[in-house]
Amino acid sequence: MSLNLLTLPLSGRQIIEASAGTGKTFTLAALYVRLVLGHGRAAKGLQPANILVMTFTDAATAELRERIRLRLHQAALWFDAQVAGRTSKPDPFLLDLTEAFAPDQWPQCAAQLHLAAQSMDEAAIYTIHGWSRRMLSSFALHSRDLFEQTHLDNPSRITTSVSQRPLAALVLPPRFAATKNTSNPAGRRPASFA
Repeated sequence: MSLNLLTLPLSGRQIIEASAGTGKTFTLAALYVRLVLGHGRAAKGLQPANILVMTFTDAATAELRERIRLRLHQAALWFDAQVAGRTSKPDPFLLDLTEAFAPDQWPQCAAQLHLAAQSMDEAAIYTIHGWSRRMLSSFALHSRDLFEQTHLDNPSRITTSVSQRPLAALVLPPRFAATKNTSNPAGRRPASFA
């Protein structure tokens, strides 16, 4: 089934599944441009801080952020060129997108795209675990969780460390748990509760 970037609904849930190298990043960047412009939506356009994009790896997050920034910049320059009556290198997606707006809207489209490209440092583009961590810290009081959390890349190391300690050292205050000699150094008889 072919995906039409200009008609894919921008409301509800949409799933894009594809193998590596099939244009997922290109597709997401194009959909992002549409969201910024409000194309195909009843509401006005969105800014990067209001668009959530999630991916799996930190490397993919960084690449996606830069590719979206570049596409927003290219789209802004495209609309600027259309306003000025200059010809640009043909871009089928941007050409079709331009036709979806009246010529008197093109300056506003260019301004929105320039602003969005400049605001990409505020973009909500995260890995799944990064977004979860942000939500837990943002709503720590509501979730009754810690304000600061640490993501462990190798939790088995800490699990092994904790499992090798005596239980008393983990649950008792240090003055009670830290005893060098567990025999009766003072020669006292232990209390009996018979």
